[in-house]
Amino acid sequence: MYCPTCGNEITVELKYCNRCGANLTLPPSSLPAPITAPVSLTAPTVVIGLTITGGLGIIFGAITGLAEMHVHPAALTWMLLFGMATLFGCSTMLIRFWSKMVSVQRQPSAPQHIRPASERAKPQQLPPRFEPVPSVTEHTTRTFSPAYREPSERGSQ
Repeated sequence: MYCPTCGNEITVELKYCNRCGANLTLPPSSLPAPITAPVSLTAPTVVIGLTITGGLGIIFGAITGLAEMHVHPAALTWMLLFGMATLFGCSTMLIRFWSKMVSVQRQPSAPQHIRPASERAKPQQLPPRFEPVPSVTEHTTRTFSPAYREPSERGSQ
């Protein structure tokens, strides 16, 4: 289940969203859902395809160049594995991001009621201070011990 306000994934038994605090027990509004245009997935598909194709080209180009320089095959294998894991991890995160964006875009947005400024509650203020803020060093300087002076200096003054 997802929060209707922020889209955060939540468990079924919660009454409030952990992230934004929205009330989850309110019944959905009885207003008909507005018809939304279908979401175009062309751009995300092209970007994912180019990312994977370009990433594979870079990885295999680098591995081929390193193989021509006679790098140890075990090192090439590990570089290839980590490069592929990184590429597919990034692609997976892009797909997850776009799928969440599409699901949020498909959800109907509730009309927001904005109250006029005169109806809003005024923020609480602290009472005025009638005395100045005390100094940090006000009562500390008198406890310092006197500066050391040579005995010859004490007698001359």
